[in-house]
Amino acid sequence: MNAIEIKNLTKNFGEKQALQGLNMTVPVGSIYGFIGENGSGKSTTEKIICGLIHPSGGSVKLYGKDYTDEESRANLGVLIETPGCFSNLSVWNNLMIQAKNLSIENPEDEIRKILKLVRMEGAAGNKYKNCSLGMKQRIGIAMALLGKPKLLVLDEPINGLDADGMRIMREILVDVTKNGATVVVSSHILGELEKVATHYGIVRKGKMIKEMTAEELEKSCRTYVALQTKNMDETKKLLSYKYSRVEKDEKGYLRVYDVVKTQEIVAYLYENGVIVNEIKTDKIGLEEYYIDLMSEKGVK
Repeated sequence: MNAIEIKNLTKNFGEKQALQGLNMTVPVGSIYGFIGENGSGKSTTEKIICGLIHPSGGSVKLYGKDYTDEESRANLGVLIETPGCFSNLSVWNNLMIQAKNLSIENPEDEIRKILKLVRMEGAAGNKYKNCSLGMKQRIGIAMALLGKPKLLVLDEPINGLDADGMRIMREILVDVTKNGATVVVSSHILGELEKVATHYGIVRKGKMIKEMTAEELEKSCRTYVALQTKNMDETKKLLSYKYSRVEKDEKGYLRVYDVVKTQEIVAYLYENGVIVNEIKTDKIGLEEYYIDLMSEKGVK
């Protein structure tokens, strides 16, 4: 059984078709990275999963049951856009109000456990309005975790956070799945998403164009040799005679793709009077894989 199974999902807003037969499978216990450019249909899909808007067609199942099923809805925790908190109330009181709305037994004990999970136990008395962006995002996750949901849907929870905030958020997502939950998380910060996601779904113009595991991503990422010389323009020209794809990256390295043996490149350049100052073998990451995939699909 999967946590989420979506088949042929469509959604129309007037004449605009936001989702065009989208299919999506989220395994139980996974951290599913949901990726796509603005307007691709990510938020629309998440809102349908959460019951915030209704689809125009297709089916959505949560743990094998229709997403409108009462039991399915009870197993869902959500953070889309910003947490629904009262700005003048403390973190503790905001969580207590939500716990009472959910009729949680022993709410004090559960709130303490969740505050510890989201690294907020020392800030329970802080007013919400005085919390930093990172703290507010963690409060939102804490609100979503009340009631011990089996499925957590998070829309852009790491955007705008500093390095330490992103690190804490990564740790929280891993801890949540260790406790038995499944997480769907969207983000534009693909380098951070790559550090925690076990599965990926890449959506474009309302359609799912690729679903894969982290292991499949690793195998699909192209290998390249990165190097630096004294005359980079001349080096690029020489390498382009022999290799089909040679590019200069943002760090000032020349990349020669799909070549494993650095010795071959060093020898070739030496024969042509070029000395290599630095050379290494590496693989592209999720962000570059995504950009390459979008280019293949006609997005420039």
